[in-house]
Amino acid sequence: MSALAVALVGSSIVYSSPQSPPATGWQRLEPGLELGVLFPSQVPEGGNALVRVLRIDPRWFELRLLNASNPAYNRPLSAKMWCTQHGLVAAINASMYQTDHLTSVSLMRTKTHTNNARLTRDKAILAFDRQNLGVPLVKIIDRECEDFEAWKNNYSSFVQSIRMISCKGKNVWNQQQKKWSTAAIGTDEEGKVLFIHVRSPFSTHDLINILMGLPLKLSRLMYVEGGTEAQLYVRSGTQDYDFIGSYDSGFGGDERESYAMPIPNVVGIARRDKPLE
Repeated sequence: MSALAVALVGSSIVYSSPQSPPATGWQRLEPGLELGVLFPSQVPEGGNALVRVLRIDPRWFELRLLNASNPAYNRPLSAKMWCTQHGLVAAINASMYQTDHLTSVSLMRTKTHTNNARLTRDKAILAFDRQNLGVPLVKIIDRECEDFEAWKNNYSSFVQSIRMISCKGKNVWNQQQKKWSTAAIGTDEEGKVLFIHVRSPFSTHDLINILMGLPLKLSRLMYVEGGTEAQLYVRSGTQDYDFIGSYDSGFGGDERESYAMPIPNVVGIARRDKPLE
């Protein structure tokens, strides 16, 4: 969660779509884009424990990093408003942020704008805007087993955050008592990008175990936000989904109406003019 809470602005219902997602399973929204609603075996007190996963084929969609610190955008917005105002198909939190409500806690930059130039000890770095055809379109670099200095010239956009799964496929979070909603970004064994949102409260350690137990073929996974700020918004054709977080089971871990906070940094997706070969 961010270092300092911001005021609740605007309202949004968890489902703003005329057509709700399937109870469980995968729904094809359009070529290269699927929305999964998965139900794990472990269910916490309160909440329905649904795991929402937007599975993105980067051959059909390009990732974009949008920052309120960039004069081109100028102010924090909810994930929904980032999408509607800037032509995105979907958006999720980019990472946690500092008390200025603008600056990421770790490295965050594009080719044209630097939000935070500081490389911290966090081991996961989402890299995209490929500059070299010999590397994946999108990669989560794990600094335990990969040298960022050797990889960084292959991409021009970077988001550093806390890894959830090691390069050896292990859960790297210690158990803790506190539970909250979570937004995460992952990649799977096929090179697809996963935007993950879980509204029901879990400890991060337990949530990682849950995600590893689902049929997602997870390769890498990084934490991008928790609590009420955790958001995932998707709009495709006539379908429109707005998933919003909560703090714990005492703060409405179920699917009741909630509020979408303005967030300063998002990773979004936009359709390519034509899919890459």
